[in-house]
Amino acid sequence: MSQTFRYPEILEIARREGKVTVEGLASHFGVTLQTIRRDLSDLAETGRLERVHGGAVLPSNTTNIHYQERRSLNAAEKSAIARACAARIPNGLSIFLNIGTSTEAVALELLQHHNLMVVTNNMNVASILAGNQDCEIIVTGGHLRRSDGGLVGNLAEATIRQFKFDLAVIGCSALDKDGDLLDFDIQEVGVTQAILKFSRKTFLVADHTKFSRNAPARIASLSKLDAFFTDKKLPRELEELCSAWATEVVLATDGPKAL
Repeated sequence: MSQTFRYPEILEIARREGKVTVEGLASHFGVTLQTIRRDLSDLAETGRLERVHGGAVLPSNTTNIHYQERRSLNAAEKSAIARACAARIPNGLSIFLNIGTSTEAVALELLQHHNLMVVTNNMNVASILAGNQDCEIIVTGGHLRRSDGGLVGNLAEATIRQFKFDLAVIGCSALDKDGDLLDFDIQEVGVTQAILKFSRKTFLVADHTKFSRNAPARIASLSKLDAFFTDKKLPRELEELCSAWATEVVLATDGPKAL
């Protein structure tokens, strides 16, 4: 059966059951697991499905994918992005790392850095960087989001306003064709906007799947950021906007450069 004939039925099963699995679809269509993984990747690239561990779900514009499934998505790509980002972070800086699996990947790449002060509203980032004895860690206050260890709300923003960071490294849930960074939680958006306001330099880390996603709350424009670290070439229109804004785009395959 041609993949173009499988796509509508895959989408119908996803609509009916809420989720499709690689093994279930392979059995249903009588094809290999690799073939179904390729089908799901193609459907995800066009925004019709979102990949999760072991399968895919219908995309949502109002709710995010569960944290544990986000952690497993594009893990290799996130690690490559994180290495490229960390290579541009000198020792001896004050840094803010916000909520997200991509910023957690950056934290892992900072374990060998020296003389850092890291402020974060991400309990997972704090736990990771506890392994670096040459890193001072400050955790904001805030309302604990048990789903992913994030701290949000007025207390988190109040902590941020006490600092002027050398660098902020942030993630986002989606990135639209106009270059707007988007998220699902309005409280998290407020915290991220405060981070951008009180940072001298700002980096975004986000893999290519964010290009085809949507979310309801706007954080800021890429025009306000210094650099965007990702794993695939941007859509042409967005690439042209970044060039006009002087927002540097760094692909994960790029070698380290001086900050």
